Amino acid sequence: MYQKRDEAVLGEEQIRLLTLVDIFEPLSREEIEAIQWKHLSTSVEEGETFYTPMDLCETLFVLQRGKVRIYRATPEGREFTVAVLESGTVFGEMVLTGQRLRNSYAQALEESEVSAMCRTDVERLILDKPRVGLQLVHLLSDRLATHETRMEDMALKEVPARLASLILLLVENEGVRTPTSYKIPSRYTHQQLGSMIGANREAVTRALARLRELGALNVRRRYIHVEDIDTLKRATEDDFFREA
Repeated sequence: MYQKRDEAVLGEEQIRLLTLVDIFEPLSREEIEAIQWKHLSTSVEEGETFYTPMDLCETLFVLQRGKVRIYRATPEGREFTVAVLESGTVFGEMVLTGQRLRNSYAQALEESEVSAMCRTDVERLILDKPRVGLQLVHLLSDRLATHETRMEDMALKEVPARLASLILLLVENEGVRTPTSYKIPSRYTHQQLGSMIGANREAVTRALARLRELGALNVRRRYIHVEDIDTLKRATEDDFFREA
């Protein structure tokens, strides 16, 4: 799946992409270029699953460009999306950083540029550049808080409220402001949305229809447009649907 690369010098475009990665924000362009990279092939095709529970090595992936879905599969074959990661972030399986992909899969949702760092590379980087270590701590803390919120939603809320919470999160992460709404620029199928909240496709269809009736959102050409952000926020609580 991956092919090793031996380039000693990073290309101009690769350096530019690395400057956009969140944990490398404290570093200058020269400092990024000076890192002793040991990359694997960076080209990942749309739909390609490039990490599975069978991959036991400790690897920290750097998502330079694209979008990646982290998901788990149940014995019955159902999938649950743990996270959807945008370009400019890191993820992987490494005890040192608290990153965990155990029992999870990583799949490219679009053509992506993904690089990999082994444990030795990460240890050396943190020792040489403590600011990167601090940035990594902040990133993991934010990601843990988001994950805990999602798990709480999964356990306690009904499907419409869970879907409203997910859409609000997508707006915060990738939403684009238009003159009349917030548009989520990625197209998500009902099946994909269902896998993100632990619901089947039919339940998502009904929940979307309910949110549309309440004026919170609309779906045009499979793009979700949030028409009333305040209503969507209120819809993240089950009580809102009982009162509506």
